[in-house]
Amino acid sequence: MWLPALFLIIGLILGFMTNVSIPQAYSNYLSIAVLAALDTLFGGIRAQLDRKFDQQVFITGFFFNVSLAAFLAFIGVQLGIDLYLAAIFAFGVRLFQNLAIIRRLLLNKYDEYKQQKKHAKEKE
Repeated sequence: MWLPALFLIIGLILGFMTNVSIPQAYSNYLSIAVLAALDTLFGGIRAQLDRKFDQQVFITGFFFNVSLAAFLAFIGVQLGIDLYLAAIFAFGVRLFQNLAIIRRLLLNKYDEYKQQKKHAKEKE
């Protein structure tokens, strides 16, 4: 679980240290790619907390989500409609759902830890 978080931090540090500017034409693609990547990252964290993490599912899900989102944005540009907004909405909803589930799982683990600690003190 710590590996994706570590690489997220490393990526953020590298991103802030470099002076890379993205052309306006690619901003829609980049916004969707970032959302898809964050969705996959938080989905992986959630799966790890549920003890259901599968590295192949994580990696293929990452590339599939980013590719699908970029493809939707490309098709939308070709058709002249803001189709990328549908991908932003979908990934945004999943992102918040994953964050809510992660929060609940962490709170449950914290409560279990407190109960175990309380029972250990009572046995002493």
